[in-house]
Amino acid sequence: MSELYDVVIIGGGPAGLSAAQYASRAKLKTVVVDKSSSAGALGFASLIENYPGICKPMTGKELLDIFRRQAVDFGAEYVEAQVIGVSLEGETKQVFTMEKTYEGKSVIIATGSMGRKATIKGEAEYLGRGVSYCAICDAAFFKGKTVCVLGDSEEAAKEAAYLSKFAETVYLVSPSKKLKVDDDYPALKIQNVKIILGHTVTAIEGNELVEKITLKDAQGAESAIELSGVFVYLHGSKPIIDFLQGTVEVSEEECVSTNRMMETNIPGVFSAGDVICTEVRQVVVAAAQGCMAALSAEKYIFHRKRRRYDWHG
Repeated sequence: MSELYDVVIIGGGPAGLSAAQYASRAKLKTVVVDKSSSAGALGFASLIENYPGICKPMTGKELLDIFRRQAVDFGAEYVEAQVIGVSLEGETKQVFTMEKTYEGKSVIIATGSMGRKATIKGEAEYLGRGVSYCAICDAAFFKGKTVCVLGDSEEAAKEAAYLSKFAETVYLVSPSKKLKVDDDYPALKIQNVKIILGHTVTAIEGNELVEKITLKDAQGAESAIELSGVFVYLHGSKPIIDFLQGTVEVSEEECVSTNRMMETNIPGVFSAGDVICTEVRQVVVAAAQGCMAALSAEKYIFHRKRRRYDWHG
């Protein structure tokens, strides 16, 4: 029988982790399901100095680590896994990953807005036929083949490492001249992971399935690599809602729709942070919205008429 949580939070940025702090401090059994501990807008920020309470500048990742540590110290469980689907209509909500299904009385969606529309020639055409956005989901289909990962983040490097267990060769193609990981990052030492820096993919080509990619360097010189799979980990500013599969109401801009207390159109389902396309995208705003989502979840679970604001003592 699956473990039942009071609150399942999808996303581990400032909104999700703030929600986790408030939910777990309220003695709600809380789990955060986060695709990557260092991904997301805050994780990529090189310098934060205007967040209330911090006395010296720090990287976004350092601030994110503080958020996470506070949530865990209050009792929240933190799991690094990619959510691939949800079932939200019943009293018990379900959040699906490849490894496990998380069941909760309530769900908070806090996945941010670093998604992107297909922009590479052939990307949309070959989606599901060699193009993928989930290595964990699709790596097994490329056993013994050549694939590439597009991106320069830790998330991209991590996915390349995962794919290396299945594919014969994995090209990690970065548009920048340096990956956003330390020089001794484990994925960079894997023998069948080949790093290509300072190149962009201009086209994904094939017939029924992907057969090759076309690359361009900073000087405009083109080259090609024959392969079978392209895993895209480039980031944009589109809300990350693909895993919802239309279960929650969204706006014309594909933002999750909520009222001012972070409630969606589905009872027991809340949302916070950049995924709701707030007009001001700041860490402090996302954190405040995460707080409100947790308070609303607590009110929903205990059928309160009013929200409870303090659990001290």
